[in-house]
Amino acid sequence: MKKNEIPQDKSALENVSKELCYALDENGNYSTDLSKGWEVKSKALEVAWSAIDERVFDAKQKVLNRECSPLLYFMELKLMDVEIVSAYTGFWKWQIKRHFKPNVFEKLSSKKIGKYSKLFEVDPEEFKDPFSGKPKP
Repeated sequence: MKKNEIPQDKSALENVSKELCYALDENGNYSTDLSKGWEVKSKALEVAWSAIDERVFDAKQKVLNRECSPLLYFMELKLMDVEIVSAYTGFWKWQIKRHFKPNVFEKLSSKKIGKYSKLFEVDPEEFKDPFSGKPKP
């Protein structure tokens, strides 16, 4: 690709970051330049965020229907999986999976709730009941 062919398409991240690209300059030497975005990458990013939004919405519905505990909602919201939560909290993976059950979650100690709420950067009361106050996505 030549330097004047580096994509400068609109992007959701164009005001946040730029991508470093290698291109041929007018002398035929490789050099670097910044790209604001590329339509193909922008579309892929939109699809990925749409899928994430859908997962967060599904998790919220499961919590509201008492099919799962708020733990699932916050994990989806913060883009975490069981392994990551285990690494940060010190809980075994099987314990975290067990905490997905609403009846088990309701019996968690304040110490365990505190570990989770610290990880997800929310107040313990908001962690236990995320939809009682201000609206969430």
